[in-house]
Amino acid sequence: MSNPYEIDIAMQPESIMAQLNNPLPERLFTLKLEEYDRIVLTGMGSSDYAMIPVERALVAQGYPVWRVDAGRLLDMPELITENTLLWATSQSGMSGEIVALLNQGHRPKTIIGLTNDENSVLGKSAHILITLKSGDEATVSSKSYLNTLIACYRTLAVLLGEPEENVLVSVTHTLNNIKELVQQKDIVNPYADRLFTSARPRIAYIATGAFGSSALTGSLITKEASKVSSEGFIGGEFRHGPMETSGDGMLAVLLGKPGDKTLEKLAVELQANGTDVVTIGVKAYANSALLPVPAEDELSQLLCGFIYIEHLTVALARNNGFVAGQFLYGQKITVAV
Repeated sequence: MSNPYEIDIAMQPESIMAQLNNPLPERLFTLKLEEYDRIVLTGMGSSDYAMIPVERALVAQGYPVWRVDAGRLLDMPELITENTLLWATSQSGMSGEIVALLNQGHRPKTIIGLTNDENSVLGKSAHILITLKSGDEATVSSKSYLNTLIACYRTLAVLLGEPEENVLVSVTHTLNNIKELVQQKDIVNPYADRLFTSARPRIAYIATGAFGSSALTGSLITKEASKVSSEGFIGGEFRHGPMETSGDGMLAVLLGKPGDKTLEKLAVELQANGTDVVTIGVKAYANSALLPVPAEDELSQLLCGFIYIEHLTVALARNNGFVAGQFLYGQKITVAV
């Protein structure tokens, strides 16, 4: 029988449709990025990581951008000036660090708030409120994370003067793939089963570019949902120490664009030392196993690829003897700072 976390995973297509049918606020369309001396992107956990594609796109356009998690931002509030655009993301709108940040003295010129609860502290503090429309979520983020990605790409398109319609059409086109993938729960079972033949099962999610959001969030929800040790890395970070933890008992999940040289080389080395390597993407790196995503745009690949990670967390929890997504020590909304 499915548990609440698995039910949330299965309900993602419906939540995505609710997000696509949710109009962005009119004020967003009149906002001019050139009027700010800096743009600060903040959140905690998956809400922070979902901003990685936004950060990369804004930097590529030459804007002065800082992506700083809300905990670190509390420690250096001077980063927020009177002429700052603060884009704060919190699925609950009540994360302890976000609430503390909004209640301190440093007030930006404009706050974009992205949240699932318009009556939350973030919802009421935002000058421009964007709602996720992901519905109630029982445990670990699934519906809310995918909707956060979609809302981020929609908002980014508007801020950069690009047609928001392109994002809406792309996700709508990908919806059938998403519906199929949420039903393919068993496709990741072989990787989870093999991992637990080792005395020290562990996972590394390694990604490049915008796919870093999937690696970092994937590691986070793996720990939350399955209690299996996992870490997320962007690009060459894995070589700076963590490479020594690879080998027998490690599953390395690689995410990025086809032909990425960093991941191709890494896949060769990891397979040679006995690491179990799987690619989530359009094409496998170095003939590793492949969990395929549609060869569409970046957002479609992020959405489809993350569903494999969700299924993997369920399979890992089962092998580890836990109910997937059930919190032992924490809770859905982390209010403590």
